[in-house]
Amino acid sequence: MNTDAYRDLQLLTEIATGDSVTQRRLAQKHGLALGLTNFLIRRLVKKGYVKIINLERKRLRYLLTPNGIAEKARLTYEFLEYSLHLYRNIRTLVTRTLSALSASGRKDILLYGTGEMAEIAFGLMQQHGLPVVAVVDEPLNGAMTFMNRPVRPLSDVASIPFDWILIASFKDNRKIIQQLSQCGVPEEQIITISEEGHTPALRHARGRAILETPDTLVMEAR
Repeated sequence: MNTDAYRDLQLLTEIATGDSVTQRRLAQKHGLALGLTNFLIRRLVKKGYVKIINLERKRLRYLLTPNGIAEKARLTYEFLEYSLHLYRNIRTLVTRTLSALSASGRKDILLYGTGEMAEIAFGLMQQHGLPVVAVVDEPLNGAMTFMNRPVRPLSDVASIPFDWILIASFKDNRKIIQQLSQCGVPEEQIITISEEGHTPALRHARGRAILETPDTLVMEAR
């Protein structure tokens, strides 16, 4: 699913609630510029998916047309297919990475992340018998607990004993690695679940190749 289709689905879903939505509220909720939100809604109107009704005091109300309802259903199905495909690919990447971690002989893992990828990683770590010594994330992420564990700030990393820190996040891995390095974490202890699958720390751990490069995973930035 491309970015345009995903944004259309977001707006159609909001409008379908029947609430009195405004462009400003839509923009704030989905992190879009107000001008872009206006453009997207006008495009939906032009395609015949949304109808605008003028109310009193210059208020507008947006309604889905029959074509809009059908388009929302089509996009929802497409999104579910995309999500299932993405989940399967991420699960494959995470499984291969965790198998390599288990084979390295050093198994205490500090998990970075509290999102969907971290949830997959956490569940698979339980299956592989890999203990999660702690969970860390950026303070601005807002999560206080993750899988019934407290989420600790990056500033705590230096005081937590671990063998590896596994980055399980859709955020920019390069930025996260830089932040961790500033907290005193050696790069050879940082493991990523990347599209390319290159994890030098694992490939050279204990003097032998442990992790082979998996198939490329293409993920749309949303």
